[in-house]
Amino acid sequence: MQNFTKSFYQGVFLLLVTVSLNITEVFAQTTTISGQVTEVGTKETLVGVNIVVKGRVVGTISDLNGNFTLRVNEAPPLTLIFSMVGFSSQEVEITDSNVTNLQVSLAEASILGQEVIVSASRIEENVLQSAVTVERMDIISIREAPQANFYDALNNMKGVEMSTQSLTFKSFNTRGFNANGNVRTVQLIDGMDNQAPGLNFSVGNIAGISELDLESLELLPGASSALYGPNAINGILLMNSKNPFQYQGFSAQIKTGVMDEGQRSNPTTGFYDFAARYATAFNDKLALKVNVNYLRADDWQANDFRDQSLLNGSTIAGGTRENNPGYNGVNIYGDETSVNMFSVAQSLVGAGLLPEAALGIIPQTSVSRTGYLERDLADYGTKSLKLNAALHWRLNDRVEAIFQGNYGAGTTVYTGADRYSITGFNIGQYKAELKGANWFVRAYTTQERSGDSYAVGIAAQGINEAWKTSQQWFGEYVGAYAQAAGQGADANTAHSAARAFADQGRFAPGSPQFNQALADVRSRPIPGNEQGVGARFVDKTNLYHLEGSYTFKDVTWADFVMGANYRLYSLNSEGTLFATQENGDEFTINEYGGYFQGSKKLINDNLKLTASVRYDKNENFAGQWSPRVSAVYTAGQHNFRASYQTGFRIPTTQDQFIDLMTPQARLIGGLPLFRDRYNFNTNPVYSLATVTQFGGAVLADTQNPVIINQSIDQATQIALGQVESGLITPEQVPAVIAALVPQLVPVNAAANNQDLKQPYQLTEFKPEVVRSFEIGYKSLIAGDKLMIDGYYYYNRFENFIGGQVLVQDRNPGPGPASALGLNLLSANTRNVFSMPVNRQEIIKSYGWALGMDYQLPKNYTIGGNVSFNKLANIEDLGGFQPSFNTPEYRTNFTFANRNIGYKNIGFAMAWRWQDEFVWQSSFVGPLVSTQGLSVMPAFSTFDAQVSYKLKSLKSIIKIGGSNLFNSSGYRQAWGNPTVGTMYFVSLTFDEFLN
Repeated sequence: MQNFTKSFYQGVFLLLVTVSLNITEVFAQTTTISGQVTEVGTKETLVGVNIVVKGRVVGTISDLNGNFTLRVNEAPPLTLIFSMVGFSSQEVEITDSNVTNLQVSLAEASILGQEVIVSASRIEENVLQSAVTVERMDIISIREAPQANFYDALNNMKGVEMSTQSLTFKSFNTRGFNANGNVRTVQLIDGMDNQAPGLNFSVGNIAGISELDLESLELLPGASSALYGPNAINGILLMNSKNPFQYQGFSAQIKTGVMDEGQRSNPTTGFYDFAARYATAFNDKLALKVNVNYLRADDWQANDFRDQSLLNGSTIAGGTRENNPGYNGVNIYGDETSVNMFSVAQSLVGAGLLPEAALGIIPQTSVSRTGYLERDLADYGTKSLKLNAALHWRLNDRVEAIFQGNYGAGTTVYTGADRYSITGFNIGQYKAELKGANWFVRAYTTQERSGDSYAVGIAAQGINEAWKTSQQWFGEYVGAYAQAAGQGADANTAHSAARAFADQGRFAPGSPQFNQALADVRSRPIPGNEQGVGARFVDKTNLYHLEGSYTFKDVTWADFVMGANYRLYSLNSEGTLFATQENGDEFTINEYGGYFQGSKKLINDNLKLTASVRYDKNENFAGQWSPRVSAVYTAGQHNFRASYQTGFRIPTTQDQFIDLMTPQARLIGGLPLFRDRYNFNTNPVYSLATVTQFGGAVLADTQNPVIINQSIDQATQIALGQVESGLITPEQVPAVIAALVPQLVPVNAAANNQDLKQPYQLTEFKPEVVRSFEIGYKSLIAGDKLMIDGYYYYNRFENFIGGQVLVQDRNPGPGPASALGLNLLSANTRNVFSMPVNRQEIIKSYGWALGMDYQLPKNYTIGGNVSFNKLANIEDLGGFQPSFNTPEYRTNFTFANRNIGYKNIGFAMAWRWQDEFVWQSSFVGPLVSTQGLSVMPAFSTFDAQVSYKLKSLKSIIKIGGSNLFNSSGYRQAWGNPTVGTMYFVSLTFDEFLN
């Protein structure tokens, strides 16, 4: 792998040098253009206006006095484009007569429907005529958002939902199948996939982009694989930073405030957020920018203490540690370890540690170990550090080279199969790129390091085991229960006495013994070693990516664009998370793909037809074709669109190569190598549902008189045979029969239910595919004051990837326990695997959304949107739970004015509401999940901010709050923290602020 890394960087360097040498031009003339830019109404000079030569990368900005000077290696005539967010763009033809003292005035304008986007088709087009739905935020909307940061403001977008796992770790989603750590969406920053390579999902904005350096973001809901490749199956978010040629000077932001939520250990705490950016152009050729952003806070806390063990089998509301000995709190850990009391009593009797008479007073009741609260285990000291530097070098007027490094580090909490305390996590992304007006070539690498991250639930189990092994604890519990019950205590009293006895000397949270045990278990990788349980999550995976794109500008009768990419994952978990090869190395994964798109305008340019096709190949799977066709018809200001496209997601690195033993099961990848490694072909596996059904039938038949009489007859024949052989005397026959019958009953019960014991049929593991149909309408009417955008979509998922729990006989052999499947029913004689598989069911979903924004007089704006998403055929899935995890209805309303015309004051308000829905994931207790009880309640929030522009100081002060009137807070996913109210004040200085 070291040789590949060296070759990768050498190849990138050679590519840059080769392209640089071949693009050098000899110009006959250098033209110097100078002038000043002002605002039409006030005649005030405008600073920071972007001025570029049309069709070139060369450009400049207006200085603090509105003046500019631009040198171009081209003789007039040529065209300059003057643009600035919030103002109408203007194109100016330059001739020999106006190269000096050029006076340009820009008019302030509504930005409704004026945006030019590239994301939808990889070519420039007006947002109104996009072939697919696009949601967008520009510099102004980012700055004026009524939330504490721009990433939270994604909630305001049509059809977007978030999953808040901590203050800094949030996952966005569209159109269903939401998840923590969402592998169905892609997040790009300056063209770089921001995923953590070993996880295959973006870690929110922890290692993302600083708000001060964010120029714009565009969100494409739904399948986007045709142009962006694998995994953009539910949506893609593209964030673009500020070019140092176009956005120069020094800017800084200080933000602070308080976070308040009543159930936290300290309800009200402060947070602190600082950012600074500096950019300068040394000359027309070279520009540099640097960014730093640091945040510190006490995180939101997960305080859901409801009982997932389902007391009385019907509700999670009433179970507590006091009334349920098998209590398993949602955000309490260590109490997942539970056993049946009667089975423990039987073992104690067999070992001579408990009198046989005690079996008559020990109930068939599950009892769990005493757990710890999440706040006692997780690191809630949230930190986020983002560093960025970029050097932009204009090799000539047509080509710009970019060398960029992004580094992010942080401490946060994430929800997966467990709650994970992400401590000291960091990601570095390093890019070299060449780009022209109609092409680019970029190479980058992503280096993920998990730091000291650990699984909170496993840590709790490790602390318990370090203090007292479960075997000892449960033995003491059952013995104390038997003693109390034998003395006449009722069940509740006996359970209380038993827990108090077994918990004597338990490590108290915060005690030196507790802290030492936590440090020890955190230091050992999952699943642990001979020293004890391990909770540390190790991942040092790297990603290497090379891609390019070219738009054919010389073709006049149609627009064509093509591109290709190559990607390599180098897995590295130090042998703790991923499977290893025979030589001890972990695997690498190679992917490549390419696309071609053509578009043509017809019927007086009113109809735009676009077709594209993409092919992608992962070395472990068959190639995937992703076609897309779309049509946009423009009738005046009305734009009608329709599209069909295919999206897909390649199984994640963990879906392919994970090999991890956990307390519940061994997690394995879906590739054939695991089926061979664990002998699935010679030692069949069974689905957990099948084994559960088989076990239930066997248990019922142990009480079946027919089975019992059959067993007595068999025992009698055996005993009589032993008499005839002289092995026993006739007087010993009753005792032999009594001993044999309990052994023969389960064997006969199992033999009577062999038709239920059907092996699981494993099929080829394939990428998941979605076929998506969408129609939409967008218009700007009422004198360009009202923008309407709506769509309807229908999705059809094939080869849907879901988890499957499989059970295997640990000790296969000729005996009846193995031959009849009894070994499958005991934790001591079976192997349990959890692996991803393709579902055979076709999963269908549909939905719609409608958004409206209206420009009122005097700069006031009002807007709203509503979205609907539904799983169409849940009744056809035979009990399979696809984790749709999406409310049917979501709605947002906004009201704002960026400048009310009185002393430079602006404001923005946003109210949103979402319906209740059922959350399904590996974190949800299995009984809760199967009964559909993991309901996330409906909630609403209100966010607002007021800003004041200090023109003389080139600063803006902003005061606001989010979730202002929801005193009880809200949760967005099962097991996630309760989000309370956040009050903030920020001061932003920008040297080029108008």
